[in-house]
Amino acid sequence: MKLQLSIFCLAFTTLTFAQTSVSGFVYEDANGNSVKDRKEKGVTNVAVSNGQEVTLTDKNGRYSLPLYGDHTIFVIKPSGYRTRVDSNNLPQFYHHHKPNGSPEDFKYKGTAPTGALPPDINFPLYRNQEKKDFQILVFGDPQPYTLKEIDYFKRGIVNEVKNNRKQAVFGLSLGDLVGDDLTLHQPYIDAVKEIGLPWYNVMGNHDMNYDAKDDRLSDETFEANFGPSNYAFNYGNVHFMVLDDILYPDPRDGKGYWGGFREDQLKFIENNLKLVPKDKLIVLSFHIQMMPENAGDDHFRMEDRKRLFDLLKPFENVLMMSAHTHKQSQLFYTKGEGWEGAKDLHEYNVGTTSGDWYSGTADATGVPASVMRDGTFRGYSFIDFSDNKYSIRYKAAGQPEEFQISLYVPKVIASKRNSARILANFFMGSKDDLVEYRVDSGDWKPMNYTETMDPNFVQSVFKWDTVSELWQGRRPSNPENSKHLWMAPFPGKLANGKHTVQVRATDRYGKIFTAEQDFEVQEANPLP
Repeated sequence: MKLQLSIFCLAFTTLTFAQTSVSGFVYEDANGNSVKDRKEKGVTNVAVSNGQEVTLTDKNGRYSLPLYGDHTIFVIKPSGYRTRVDSNNLPQFYHHHKPNGSPEDFKYKGTAPTGALPPDINFPLYRNQEKKDFQILVFGDPQPYTLKEIDYFKRGIVNEVKNNRKQAVFGLSLGDLVGDDLTLHQPYIDAVKEIGLPWYNVMGNHDMNYDAKDDRLSDETFEANFGPSNYAFNYGNVHFMVLDDILYPDPRDGKGYWGGFREDQLKFIENNLKLVPKDKLIVLSFHIQMMPENAGDDHFRMEDRKRLFDLLKPFENVLMMSAHTHKQSQLFYTKGEGWEGAKDLHEYNVGTTSGDWYSGTADATGVPASVMRDGTFRGYSFIDFSDNKYSIRYKAAGQPEEFQISLYVPKVIASKRNSARILANFFMGSKDDLVEYRVDSGDWKPMNYTETMDPNFVQSVFKWDTVSELWQGRRPSNPENSKHLWMAPFPGKLANGKHTVQVRATDRYGKIFTAEQDFEVQEANPLP
């Protein structure tokens, strides 16, 4: 009887331990079979997380982490290695532990029941030559609401990128992968895999399970399709963190969503950054921008932002990336915004691949032109990394590489008493950039930064309001102020005839971009 009782207690203790902790190996998968064979060596000093705690593997590549319930366990890929990708080019660096699966009553299904933990959760790694100089691709908000819009995304973005992905080593989409219909996740995946790169994904507010009554469950379908919504990995001398910064339902009133982080997410950020060398460049990717667009805007919980900033303070080199707004902005945080770091903190609020939600008339490819409300053409970005520094270049879809500035220049102006203005929309610009102009071969003069509506976009919208019969497509959204516009007057003395205005912009990385446009000067035509 005592022997039977001892066996029962031992079995109970083992079962209890198995359900309250997880362990396994991070190992070099020499034969590529994704199984840890006896002779395959573990990889030491690799970070593994349960979504809150982060631990390092020991000399044998073994790790152990606590479990409190449902978790996704994942390895934080070290530099010089890669993880396996599946047939969809999605990195496989995680294991879902959800014994009972996702809620069965959700409209869009999540993870099937995983049952009890296996004895070990092992993560294979593969040697990968990684240079400290490398490039990535970044998409903002593909956000198709229908299969037709998936086709727009494929023809307007994917087909261009797969033939001109330059030297990019992986890609990243910054949320709103689809527009509420989560069955479109798979068509989105099918489209992006044609680019032929490993592809990481951020969760957006239109990728959530709206059935969720708790924020922890709002990403069930996203997790089933893409993996954890909070994770990290290394490449070269850069540490990438992907974060879900959407609280749903809004904890203030249970309605809608709010920008911010749960406590367990902030703990993950804290525990993860403790293990990251201070000389690395930290790149954070999330969906909702953290900077208010105007006074009184409370779209983001400021105490969460402050805690994040405090955790990032020891790092001299930090880049944050967001999307969500369907505009493009360079945002800089200083002490006035609660940032205490050594230099201003840069958030790149990325222009979107869907532009202004697939609005407007069709371009040459039959895809809606979808210029954004601030006059930015829809497109995508290349980010170049050099050790722990970075530079960004925007690519307007369907346009030449050199198209970085959209000019508004009246076709004809009066030779005297002329109040017309030249405007330059430098898509990647910020107010501290130098933008200059000249007419014909005159001297270069600085243009004045201004925040107003892009007149080209204003005209394109108002044309929809003056037609007697609706055009094909959808009317664009109403114009909003742009954060990358410059204005200048015409010179006072110009001879009648044809002239050319040239604009050059020097960005924060020292790159120079130019644009030019012709106009004509005529004698004024006064009323009789």
